[in-house]
Amino acid sequence: MSKEIDNVISWKDFESVDIRVGTVITANPLATAVKPAYVLEIDFGHMGIKKSSAQLTALYSPESLIGRQVLAVVNFPPKQIANIMSECLVLGLYATDDSVVLIQPDRTVYNGCKLG
Repeated sequence: MSKEIDNVISWKDFESVDIRVGTVITANPLATAVKPAYVLEIDFGHMGIKKSSAQLTALYSPESLIGRQVLAVVNFPPKQIANIMSECLVLGLYATDDSVVLIQPDRTVYNGCKLG
């Protein structure tokens, strides 16, 4: 038995969200954040390098993030997070303990590849 979803969106709404893959090139603690987070610099290929604040500290060390491909929304406006401008939203799933598990491709793809 499936549960009905309350906030149904249109296909056009979904298509307006630009989700791309990029490779983490730096990961450093964001000391000024209210909740523990890292500042990630992510290479999106032809789209360039973007910064993101990501609350991944429960499951990932900075070293384990470098070189990892991640999915991120790249067409949100920049958002001030502590003392950085976050330029994209790294995507993850909330585990039962509220830690964040990254969403990533199961094979290496080119940076900037669009989710479809």
